[in-house]
Amino acid sequence: MPPAVETTALRKSYGDVLVLDSLDLRVEEGTVFALLGPNGAGKTTTVRILTTLTRPDAGHARVAGYDVVGERSRVRRAISLTGQFAAVDEMQTGAENLRMTARLSGLDRAAAHRRATELLERFGLADAGGRLVKTYSGGMRRRLDLAAGLVRDPGRTAVVFLDEPTTGLDPRSRQELWQIVRALSDAGTTVFLTTQYLEEADRLADRIAVMDTGRIVAEGTAEELKTRVAGHRLDLVLRDRESYLRLAGQAVHRSPETLTLGIPTDGSATRVRAQLDALDPDRTDVVRFSLHTATLDDVFLTLTAKQPDTAAEERNTAAEQRGSAAQERDAAAQEPDTKEPTHV
Repeated sequence: MPPAVETTALRKSYGDVLVLDSLDLRVEEGTVFALLGPNGAGKTTTVRILTTLTRPDAGHARVAGYDVVGERSRVRRAISLTGQFAAVDEMQTGAENLRMTARLSGLDRAAAHRRATELLERFGLADAGGRLVKTYSGGMRRRLDLAAGLVRDPGRTAVVFLDEPTTGLDPRSRQELWQIVRALSDAGTTVFLTTQYLEEADRLADRIAVMDTGRIVAEGTAEELKTRVAGHRLDLVLRDRESYLRLAGQAVHRSPETLTLGIPTDGSATRVRAQLDALDPDRTDVVRFSLHTATLDDVFLTLTAKQPDTAAEERNTAAEQRGSAAQERDAAAQEPDTKEPTHV
């Protein structure tokens, strides 16, 4: 059985900024796949290529068995996309937004009305469905946008792309979305998720890939990634800032406000004792310590904190944004089938 999503040596640059560097991915059908990475790592560019909104410079990508460049129309009919920012019409009501999206997706008038009503109920917007979207709160707009991204019958959608879908949502709304994602996966739909909430990936994803500077630096289940970095984390509270700075280079977690450092460990008493003796041989620097099970935060920080470069991160993020805007401006001239809806 072919994978739901597959990329080989995918490359993309915006000007002299290399955003994707020989990216290889494989996502199996019916799974939830989470792509993690710092700002500017290339996550959004990856999603835009896989959803036919941006052309790669080199390499190949297939979604639902179709080539994203040569078979754009077929890819678009097989996917659903919800982007980072709400894409709803403020001058229409919530119900009108959903009915319009449903009609653009091929549903007849009666089916569009039924689907809009169902989604308004599912996303807790039934009472607000008749109001103009410009009167909605930010969280309500986001929920409406998510509903629009799922307006098609899941049985007709092979892959659902969710690019940071829960940004700005309150905890209850986030939990509701998680339930929807699980239901989609249980029904056989593949979900490709990018997120900044590591708990979200931990709770939802069958497999997780960590991306940094345009490459995949680690991939596996949440437990495999945690074990790869360290089974546990030894948290040390230091006596003063001098001690904190001297030991900070060995930490995967840092809290300068509380002078706390997190050090990878296997959790055994022998190993913890040896680490404490090595880090604080005179037993004067460490005020107290505690042992914790490793989290995805530890994995993320360990794998993406080799050499923090804020300026480079900002350049990559800006390049992604400029490139996305340029692709959207040029799409009509470059592509013969841009009349198809991209937010379906």
